Amino acid sequence: MQALSRQNSPEFWISQIFSAKAVQKGAVIRRSMAWIDREVGRDRFIGEVRRRGFRLVQTADQFIVICHSGSISIVF
Repeated sequence: MQALSRQNSPEFWISQIFSAKAVQKGAVIRRSMAWIDREVGRDRFIGEVRRRGFRLVQTADQFIVICHSGSISIVF
């Protein structure tokens, strides 16, 4: 059985993720933690979210990035 390998560099994926229209509009992006670990690396991803001043939420096996630096609240 062949292991899954990285298709592009972490820098490529960081660029792709954070140049998406959703990011530019202050919306949200969602990625599985397994994908982040495999393609970018968790520490690198978290650092990039923090550097941009965004918010990061973990739910089950997903990371959700809130692409603005304003306050947030969980309603329920």
